[in-house]
Amino acid sequence: MKNKYSFIALIIFLFVGPFLFPNATITEMLIFGIVAISTNIMLGYTGMLSFGQALFFGTSAYISGLMLLGGFPLFLAIPVATLGSFIISLFIGYFCVKREGLYFICLTFAFNQMFYFIAYVWTEVTGGEDGLVGVERPAYIDTQLTFYIFTAIMFLLAVIALYKIVTSPLGLIFKLIRENASRAEAIGYNVRFYKLISFSIASTFTGLAGSLYVLIHSMVPIDQIHWLKSGDIIFMTLFGGVGSFLGPLIGVVGYIWFSDTFSIIWARWPLIMGVIFAIVVLYFRGGVSELLENLFKKYKSISRKTEHEQDIKNTKLN
Repeated sequence: MKNKYSFIALIIFLFVGPFLFPNATITEMLIFGIVAISTNIMLGYTGMLSFGQALFFGTSAYISGLMLLGGFPLFLAIPVATLGSFIISLFIGYFCVKREGLYFICLTFAFNQMFYFIAYVWTEVTGGEDGLVGVERPAYIDTQLTFYIFTAIMFLLAVIALYKIVTSPLGLIFKLIRENASRAEAIGYNVRFYKLISFSIASTFTGLAGSLYVLIHSMVPIDQIHWLKSGDIIFMTLFGGVGSFLGPLIGVVGYIWFSDTFSIIWARWPLIMGVIFAIVVLYFRGGVSELLENLFKKYKSISRKTEHEQDIKNTKLN
């Protein structure tokens, strides 16, 4: 029932979003929504914190952008870029999942910066510090509205696929590994193998989002492959809440709206965001989604209490 209401709210958001935000902003929210929800598969469901997601996001954006510049159709560029992220995730994940905790984090960080350095110095291909520019959207999604509709469809397909994963036996294995990896190993599960699967799922869908991102501003800024972008992804995921499937999307919407609004007013806006994040982490471990859920439960409790009191009054009057 809870998931039913969440998905109804999601559909409503997709319809009213363009009226609440500029088309470019709401489109960016959906793209990073794919990133955050897929990252939650690895972080929230499997218990793996990675500082390397920007690697897959940026690399896929570069691949997609280069293919479009080369004259390839979009419907070929997106799957090739996504497949590229999947292959890279298998290679990098193979080494990273051999370590746990801080060592896993450090390895993902190291690989991320390695790819960032390659993009920075390979100016003939990536544009270096200036980024990859001049990427044009196909004519059928040339307007902001048509591109939003296209992105919304891709977002929905990604969300459905990810939901099928977390509600499948594979999702239960991820949760078991998060709660007690030693026990999972003891009952016969190859923990490293399933961690690699979780890592690859998150990275592949992040790559899918990256292949779409290049179309927003017709370029790939080099900071999209920097480790700080990985930090932003973690921030959005945790802020929204890793305790629920769609929670990270709330974090994405809040973060992008806040940054777009307050960056114009005050250059040090991340300071305010940091304070808000600290409060949420300290008092609401499940993120903003947990806060909203608690408020909803409290509202329902008060409503039921009021109805009960009203029934008692009506009974006495009768």
